[in-house]
Amino acid sequence: MIDDLTALVSRVVEDNHDAVLDAAEAIAASGRCGGLLHAAGAGHSLAAVMETFFRAGGLAFVRPLWDQSILPLAGALASTAAERKTGLGADVARRAGITDADTVLIFSNSGINPYPVEIAQHAREVGARVVSMTSVAASASAPKRAAHRLFEISDIVLDTAVPPGDVTWPPHAPVTAPASTIITASLWAAILRRIDTIAPEAPRWKSANTTGTDAFNAALVERFGPRIPEL
Repeated sequence: MIDDLTALVSRVVEDNHDAVLDAAEAIAASGRCGGLLHAAGAGHSLAAVMETFFRAGGLAFVRPLWDQSILPLAGALASTAAERKTGLGADVARRAGITDADTVLIFSNSGINPYPVEIAQHAREVGARVVSMTSVAASASAPKRAAHRLFEISDIVLDTAVPPGDVTWPPHAPVTAPASTIITASLWAAILRRIDTIAPEAPRWKSANTTGTDAFNAALVERFGPRIPEL
């Protein structure tokens, strides 16, 4: 039973201690050698992608992988259908120009649809490290829609331990209070903390709503913009 979200988040971050360290090492290594961190997700997992991209205190060498069709605001039911569509993830990954210097971080609670799985497969084919944030339990219990489940083909897995259905309340028969967003954001914050320890020189964005930061961020856009067109 899950009756305390704060305790759940703390437990998941603690249980993923080693995976957090490994993910931080992989991402920091990409940054040091001039690679990028590509962040991907579909549907509501795009909220986690937004946490990684152009975020105050976030890494500047992050490129979001996405397609208009997987954005719920562009059509909710259509976005669900799109992430189940064979070929879309592979196409998005190919267009991104992922290299063996890069790390690819994929957010997917179920990890069963073709979109995230195909991105992981392409990344592995070109030699990039694949890090996933997914619920192993939810994935194992869900209907398989691709050749693999995401956690099966990831180099590093951060298990969110989110229950099947992504609901946590009430504990005896949960129907509401999804936990995947708060847990993935917490795990990402833990990774950023570790990166600060092992790679304090990593380029990071500053908040646009504080004094004297516009020129600093503009310089980062000039530096990374040619490889991150979303900037």
